This record gives sequence, structure tokens and C-alpha cells, in this order.
Amino acid sequence: MKIPELKIRGLKPCLPIVQGGMGVGVSMWKLASAVANNGGVGVISGVEPGFSLSGYLRNKKEANKEALAYNINKARQASPSGVIGVNIMTALNDFEEMVQTAVREKIDIVFSGAGLPLKLPDLVRDSITRIAPIVSSAKAASVICKHWDRKYSYLPDAIVVEGPRAGGHLGFTLEQLRNIAEYPLTRLVEEVILAIKPFEDKYRRNIPVIAGGGIYDGNDAAEVLAKGASAVQMATRFVATYECDVDQKFKDQYINAQKEDVVIIKSPVGLPGRAIRNAYLKDVEAGIKKPFKCLSNCLKTCNPAQSPYCIAEALINAQQGNLLNGFAFAGDNVYRVNKMSYVKDIITEVMEQIRKA
Repeated sequence: MKIPELKIRGLKPCLPIVQGGMGVGVSMWKLASAVANNGGVGVISGVEPGFSLSGYLRNKKEANKEALAYNINKARQASPSGVIGVNIMTALNDFEEMVQTAVREKIDIVFSGAGLPLKLPDLVRDSITRIAPIVSSAKAASVICKHWDRKYSYLPDAIVVEGPRAGGHLGFTLEQLRNIAEYPLTRLVEEVILAIKPFEDKYRRNIPVIAGGGIYDGNDAAEVLAKGASAVQMATRFVATYECDVDQKFKDQYINAQKEDVVIIKSPVGLPGRAIRNAYLKDVEAGIKKPFKCLSNCLKTCNPAQSPYCIAEALINAQQGNLLNGFAFAGDNVYRVNKMSYVKDIITEVMEQIRKA
């Protein structure tokens, strides 16, 4: 099998590897630029990037826009010729403002999931920015393509299909996540490719499909590439790297995690999520409410009055190494991470495995 080339409307990364966007503060400019410098697509998370700024508690929205612009510029300085993207959740209350900020900073690609980004083409109009929705089913891919075609005469520049083995918030029900063997990523990729073909035929152009969720090594990658994916998305694998932007204690959670530590939680934002169980999550499971003061109701689907904890606060604490008051999201392959690595070494190893596979 020939290793596919990832081409996203004029962009051509050297390698078919996209680093998944991880919030809060997990994938920022250091990790994104390291991946881009080694031939992949580096992705900055657009979820609460401004938490470390002095003005964050006064005006979260302004701090987040400022921090996103800063991270994009720092990544571009560190990787002038690399491909840099941002991941901005549709569920964010400031979704449109964050996308517009990224567009002003001339980001290469906006990836967007956690909902259907139906207005996204309007937000990047007359810009160089490409857009790539993140979906968990062929149905979602079809709905987005149909809406964008009808309303904007626009197709996705790429589509990320994320399977149920991914970390963080997931586009699957709890029942589906109890039976993940019924939703193999290889099949999801084939179904999405089939669903978008009529739109590709109409516009006479290819929509590259990027497959993520449970991709740990080159053997995993080769399976979905053989089914027609143009690239793979990897996130969990890049956390325990020297270039990742989180505290070492966060990375140690990954290195020390066992298979039985990886659990599905019910997030305050109304979506299930995959995380590493720790004392904080055990308290939540036991019904212990973590008191908090909501600063801005950052997610559309969150009801602060009924939430047992503030997920933004918990993830910020974890990013800074305070795991007593937070927790780490992770993919189901996190137990395979057992040491610190450099981004370059991971990418080299994965590509060698793909070639051999």
C-alpha cells in the first residue's frame, strides 16, 4: 500500500499525521509547533486558552481571544513553514468570536466538533483558513455537507471522523460506549467516505478523511489508511512528550495509568467523556459536589446550577499539576504510554511502523 498524501486545499503536510487538539491547555503552541516541524499538522486547543492570563477572571472571553492569538503567533514563529490548526468546540459560547480570532491570525485550519458547526463557512469567508468538522458518524458528515452545500455552496476542506475510543468529550451515547466493538474506526471511515462521495462528485474534488480515536502506533494507523483515510489523528500519544504544554504531574498520570484506570464519565456539559480515574473523579462518582463559582457559563450545554463541578476549573487545575482538584482526559490507549518521549521520535517510529505494515 502506498502511504497517502494529505492535501487540504493547497496545504500539503509532509506526513499523514494530525495531532489532535486537547484542552484545556494540553496542546498549545509548543506541542503544535513541534508536530508541525516534524511534518505533521500541529493543533492548538481553543478551549479556555486564556486561563493563565492575569485578566482571565475579569473577562474570560477577552483573555481567551488574546491567548489564542498569542499561541497562533508563537506556533507560527516556531514553525514558519509548518501546518498549524486550531480546535474550537462548537459548544463554546464564544465559538464564533474564537473562530474569527483564528481567521484574523491567518490560521491554516479550524477543526470543530462537539456539535454540528453549521455556520462555520460564513465565519471563514474570504480568508485563507480551511475548515474541517469533526464527526462521529456518516450521518453527521452528510448533514454538514448537505447544509454547507445548500446554504454556502461550500464543502469541508477535510473531515475528521473520531471513533468511540478517543479521549475527552465523545460524540457517542453511554450505551454505544459500552459496546465500542460495534463501532470500529475502520467501518466508520468507510461509511463517512461513502456518505460524502455524492458531494465530492458534485464539486469534482476530494474531501480528505482524517481518522482518529484509538490510534496509538503505525499499525493502528495503517488499518484506517488502508480503508481510505488520508491521514490519522493522534492525541493521547503526544501528551507524555517533552514538548507538551502541561505540567509533568499531568504527564505522569498518563505514564502511570493502567488499563482499568480508564473510565467513561458523565461530563457537566451533557456529553460522556473518557478520562483517567483519580481521587477527584471518585469523589464525583460518590456524589460529592465540588463547590465553584461560574465565571461565564463557557459552554452552551452546561447548567452551572445543576453541575456537580466546573469542568473548566477541573481541567485547568489538572493542566497545572493540581490533580487533587482536577482530572485528565485520555484515550483508551493511554495505558500503553509508559515513558517520556520527544515528538520527533514518536513521529519517526509511527511512520516506520506504517511503512512496515
